[in-house]
Amino acid sequence: MESEPVYVVDGARTPFLKGRNAPGPFAASDLAVQAGRALLIRQPFAATDLDEVILGCASPSPDEVNIGRVVSLRLGCGQQVPAWTVMRNCASGMQAIDSAMANIRNGRSQLVLAGGVDALSRAPLLYNDVMVQWFARMMQARSIGEKIGMFSRLRPAQLLSPVIGLLKGLTDPVVGLLMGQTAENLAWRFAISRQQMDEFSVRSHQRAVAARQAGRFGEIVPLVDGKGQVYLEDDGVRADSSMAGLAKLKPFFDRRYGRITPGNSSQITDGAAWLLLASQAAVDKWQLQPLGQITDSAWAALDPAEMGLGPVHAATPILQRQQLGLDDIDLWEINEAFAAQVLGCMAAWESDAWCREQLGLPAALGSPPAERLNVDGGAIAIGHPVGASGARIVLHLLHALRAAGARRGIAAICIGGGQGGAMLVENLRTGGA
Repeated sequence: MESEPVYVVDGARTPFLKGRNAPGPFAASDLAVQAGRALLIRQPFAATDLDEVILGCASPSPDEVNIGRVVSLRLGCGQQVPAWTVMRNCASGMQAIDSAMANIRNGRSQLVLAGGVDALSRAPLLYNDVMVQWFARMMQARSIGEKIGMFSRLRPAQLLSPVIGLLKGLTDPVVGLLMGQTAENLAWRFAISRQQMDEFSVRSHQRAVAARQAGRFGEIVPLVDGKGQVYLEDDGVRADSSMAGLAKLKPFFDRRYGRITPGNSSQITDGAAWLLLASQAAVDKWQLQPLGQITDSAWAALDPAEMGLGPVHAATPILQRQQLGLDDIDLWEINEAFAAQVLGCMAAWESDAWCREQLGLPAALGSPPAERLNVDGGAIAIGHPVGASGARIVLHLLHALRAAGARRGIAAICIGGGQGGAMLVENLRTGGA
């Protein structure tokens, strides 16, 4: 029995803005609202015609906890349209799409706005435990003398040693490793050199620059801040990225023996991405022209210490289930959390021993050729707003397939905590960017 087709009608994303050690100009809801408005205004239906809104977000601010509902109301979807938030770390945006697909296929929804957002530059600074205890005792102090006594015991170091919320969020609580340290594990396991990582990173920037010059980022809609400044493009893409420049950067996660640097890692970024998903009935009702179709999706789990291999674990079952070989996939989008992570996925797929032990295959599957992988650059150049990246790669893959006149693609992403997600999409339009 064939499942209900799920179409991607349209999509839009903001420029991805690189964090610069200070809060960025937009809150997460601002990013999602501006991208959502630009997307909805060009549709033949009203925002109130949506059946639901699903938004992925890994780091919502305290005043935007159910950010999906906040954004839905700000978009004018009305009080009657249900809206909710999902969180699956780096794949939150992809999870939003998958949840929309499930509801369309079981008949609960016909037309869904799904995507992801994060404003990582606005991740909070937190008080350390010693300071929190001081505040608690201060609140319990009743007399002026007791309060003065509390202040006399306050040390400047307590105030000047905040906990960086983003670092805590990017640290796996089970294995106690930062995401970059898990990438170092892959570099060690598969003998990936610093030179290989840096070469991959330069190529990511070069491809993003070429795609921008060729007009292949048509899904980007402008942002305008409160001062009237307009943001048109991803601002982390570097036309001058070079091996010589990257060689100057020092390892960040393992300063003595490591190979992972800020230059061969994804950027801390703010951004939002949306897709409009529809059933066949909705396509017929509104006479929509779908951009593509999501054919299959898969989720997988693995050792959190090697979470970067998640795309291999998730994409391989799709190939097996759909009886597809590598040659049947025209384009791949694998989110570039780290160069070592994507290169590690390639090495795993090419290893007989690894494929036998981890995937139960008789031999190595082989890996996607470089000319089909992240053809317009990836997160190393574009950025990785954690909640949005899963939606971005699905949306851009559909645009890239259309630009190439190609049919089939797989988008895959690694997930902090030791998981992976993947989606198989098909282009339903031919020609043109």
